[in-house]
Amino acid sequence: MNEFAKSASPSSEPGAPLSAPEGATAALVLADGSLFWGQGLGAARRSVGEVCFNTSMTGYQEILSDPSYAGQIITFTFPHIGIVGTNPEDIETITPAARGVVLRATVTDPANWRAAQHLDAWLAGHGLPGIVGVDTRALTRRIRTLGAPQATLIHAPDGRFDVPALRAEAAAWPGLEGMDLAKEVTCGQSYRWDETPWHLGQGYGRLENPKYRVVAVDFGAKRNILRCLADLGCAVTVVPAETSAEEILQHEPDGIFLANGPGDPAATGRYAIPTIQKLLENETLPIFGICLGHQLLARALGAETEKMHLGHRGANHPVKDLETGKVEITSQNHGFVVKGNSLPADVEVTHVSLFDGTNEGIRLKNRPVFSVQYHPEASPGPQDSHYLFQRFVDNIARAKAG
Repeated sequence: MNEFAKSASPSSEPGAPLSAPEGATAALVLADGSLFWGQGLGAARRSVGEVCFNTSMTGYQEILSDPSYAGQIITFTFPHIGIVGTNPEDIETITPAARGVVLRATVTDPANWRAAQHLDAWLAGHGLPGIVGVDTRALTRRIRTLGAPQATLIHAPDGRFDVPALRAEAAAWPGLEGMDLAKEVTCGQSYRWDETPWHLGQGYGRLENPKYRVVAVDFGAKRNILRCLADLGCAVTVVPAETSAEEILQHEPDGIFLANGPGDPAATGRYAIPTIQKLLENETLPIFGICLGHQLLARALGAETEKMHLGHRGANHPVKDLETGKVEITSQNHGFVVKGNSLPADVEVTHVSLFDGTNEGIRLKNRPVFSVQYHPEASPGPQDSHYLFQRFVDNIARAKAG
């Protein structure tokens, strides 16, 4: 066992180390004083955020580059992260928005034919600090019991740490509740997207014969979501989060996509909800939302959202489709949830989590409008839910056919 994983303990406990043990170059300091020592990787800097955990065994580069992780320090429960290295293809955004990464085992040299860069160098290149040697099982249990904590993560190669100051910095951070992070990760201006999914020996393709026009409102959109739309013949125009309904409709869309994203939907909703409500005035316009887009659609329809105790993050979450009775294994990343009992009468619950019964999908009765809480684009994760993109495109085709 790594020596730092052994020593990880709350600093408030008797005998817990307040000064760095020999060889420590990184620390994770929780707002309640809990202190985890380790060795640093990635950027030599400190970062403050909410600590969450992800149970995925694969796809760490896609997870780290998912814009929905803005404001969060990601703990991986799978101990061996970094084995396959990194490459310029498996990213979900150019500039990752996560605040840092917590790992159990020391990162080894890459052992995959697609690897182009070591995870350590990739993190450093994106300004992301990391810590290895942490007992991630203990940290995960703490999060499960007490909820997602605020923390300061510091990578200090000189081994110098001001623990009280780091703890105070973590305690002073306002937290994700009430925070609009979509503004931090959305695009600066509108752009066209025509890249299709990756295939072995071919790489990414291009949409050559578009059938439909879709406007994607970017609250933190993952690239593979856009690829899934393009793969089904959608010429996608991506617009910034604060784009008005009038500007969106100027593109003459056949359908509207509400993207995933980070932060509190109540905060982002201050400008997004009026836009969505305006778009909903067109009763034949197909709308599809994922993750934050799902939460914003629900709020626009009159429902409420709330922060979860610890959230859902991983690629093994079972979700039941209430219409078919089938169970999908899904990829998820969210810390807020739609309150199922707050939905108005004209909104139907379509999917529920089999972990805790929380809402995972809705649709507007007698309208081509629906959304899901999870990530059907499967980057990373299982592909059980890919059918939802086809459902959206089918809605568009029916609407165009009158």
